[in-house]
Amino acid sequence: MIAPDAINCNVVITPSEIRIKGVSNVPTNRAAWLSQRKSVLTVGPAPYSAPQKGQILIKNNAVSINPLDWIVQIGGDLAYRWLRYPTVLGSDVAGEVVEVGSEVTTFKVGDRVVAHCVGSDKDVNTPKEGGFQSYTAVLEDMAAQIPESMTYEEAVVLPLALSTAACALYQKDLLGLELPELTSHKRSEVLLVWGGSTSVGVNAIQLAIASGYQVVSTASPHNFDFVRSFGAKLVFDYSSPDVVEQLINALKGKTIAGAIAIGETGARSCVKVLSECKGNKFVAVATPPISFSYLAKNEKSQIQLLKFAALLISKNIALGVLATASRVKFKYIFGTTLKNNGVGRYIYRQYLPRALEEKIHIPAPPPRVVGHGLEAIQEALDIAKAGVSAEKIVVRLD
Repeated sequence: MIAPDAINCNVVITPSEIRIKGVSNVPTNRAAWLSQRKSVLTVGPAPYSAPQKGQILIKNNAVSINPLDWIVQIGGDLAYRWLRYPTVLGSDVAGEVVEVGSEVTTFKVGDRVVAHCVGSDKDVNTPKEGGFQSYTAVLEDMAAQIPESMTYEEAVVLPLALSTAACALYQKDLLGLELPELTSHKRSEVLLVWGGSTSVGVNAIQLAIASGYQVVSTASPHNFDFVRSFGAKLVFDYSSPDVVEQLINALKGKTIAGAIAIGETGARSCVKVLSECKGNKFVAVATPPISFSYLAKNEKSQIQLLKFAALLISKNIALGVLATASRVKFKYIFGTTLKNNGVGRYIYRQYLPRALEEKIHIPAPPPRVVGHGLEAIQEALDIAKAGVSAEKIVVRLD
């Protein structure tokens, strides 16, 4: 029985986790553990777990922070109630393959990769597949080789944001668009991306362009050029009082491919816009119609947490009423569902490696490295929680 030395928990290392092809010297693994809900991360020992069938084991050189990470840390009661503690959070890793499991055909030891970790998923729920540690087991279908010219810090901004955008655009239960290709082609349909400067937004724009669609987006005025640089044809100020009317006028005579809504005001606004458009009246919703910054400011109060939950429910009911009245469908995106279908396999194993090599897909937003080592991850979470714009918080591990 071995436990992280700084937290009150038990982590069992089984014999299968320490047998590595006859090698007796097992690498030392460490993790930034979340010991319980609403606790700060504490660094301590972690099992070194050999990859299972269809998995690779990565020595992580960089990790990046997503809003999901700090939201689960301070508000896991609201969403990720299934998590068993202690656990290891983190979705985005980049590093070097050190082992490959059985039936893996894409990777070999020594490959430089970026990967999406799914350890917090309900059907996985295991620390060994979380990103905030030295070694992480990841699915072959959720990892991609990166070019030699690309740093780990540059690549690691991609995984969860890319996966979320891909789920929204390509899964049949969401927008169901045509998959991206490496060769140029054009379609007449227009995709609306509300929140184009966000991590999910810039990936959605690039994927949609590679699929041949035109893109109209929203952002803050100081990010207009940033969003246009990824291929958005038109960009509007999401805070403008008449932005909905502006978008409706801009889309007159166009056929809409649907919308992806990112940000507090995105879902309601997209529903209103699509109600006046022809085409696919469907909104893929990445974030609920309430800002989690409210939760971040009041995380220590149980009363405030209950108020947030009540407000979240009421806002979702109001969104549903509006969508029904507008004859627009919407559905929330869960950014890891592509691991269970051909979308993940296509994006990570077929499309992304060559798209990165040929600079068809650019890792974005750019990384902001805020520290080195697992001990820096809690500070990185706090920085991300305070709010960032057109950048991704990254921690270098090695």
